[in-house]
Amino acid sequence: MTGWGARLRESAPLVGMWVVSGSAYNAEICAGGGLDCLVIDCEHAPNTVPLLVPQLQAVAPYPVDVVVRAPSDDPVLIKQMLDVGVHNLMVPMVETGAQARDLVAATRYPPEGIRGVGGAFARASRWGRVPGYLRDAAAGLTLTAQVESQRGLDELKAIAAVDGVDAVFLGPADLAASLGHLGEPEHPDVLAAIEDAIRTVTAAGKAACVNAFAEPTARRYLAAGARFVVVGADVTLLARGSEELAARYR
Repeated sequence: MTGWGARLRESAPLVGMWVVSGSAYNAEICAGGGLDCLVIDCEHAPNTVPLLVPQLQAVAPYPVDVVVRAPSDDPVLIKQMLDVGVHNLMVPMVETGAQARDLVAATRYPPEGIRGVGGAFARASRWGRVPGYLRDAAAGLTLTAQVESQRGLDELKAIAAVDGVDAVFLGPADLAASLGHLGEPEHPDVLAAIEDAIRTVTAAGKAACVNAFAEPTARRYLAAGARFVVVGADVTLLARGSEELAARYR
């Protein structure tokens, strides 16, 4: 169990932020801010595997955990991300237990899974310098399945029951759209659905995680049992901060 996996099992709530800019400089600034975790996004951000590596390097000296959201459930991309040193992986749009099982297989070497064996080429193994890396790699990983559709909610118990899924991250923006409330992540129906999902995931013995930039909503989800809440993003802090400066002086 990795450090992040162990922390998800503890009782203290965890808070973090997105790193979306694709900038190692910004990632390092955020790493020193005192949050529990940074979530580097490769789904809605200009982040590719080559851009991801310097961000991982920049934040490594800091006492902050790092989760990386893949752009899709493509096992080839997952393999590349693991090989460059991603220890805590989030995958978006997980909708069935079968898909969750496939994701677990993508993070495991044969015979337990389908991850290609390239340890000698991998930053994750320090290019073959980590003794027993191939044997122990799975124990050093966490997998978070992101549920963000009505179908995913319908299959939530099956997803959370999959061995190898450590956490379920609920995505309010896409959930709102799927529930018929596009652009309204704080619609009462969405809030209720997420709170119910938090209870379902927690009852399955897994960590419930969620995105909530509005502080009252974040605290509401924490009170409902969420273990980890993402409460901001580098790009939104910069956008709102620059707007506030303009409003103050113009």
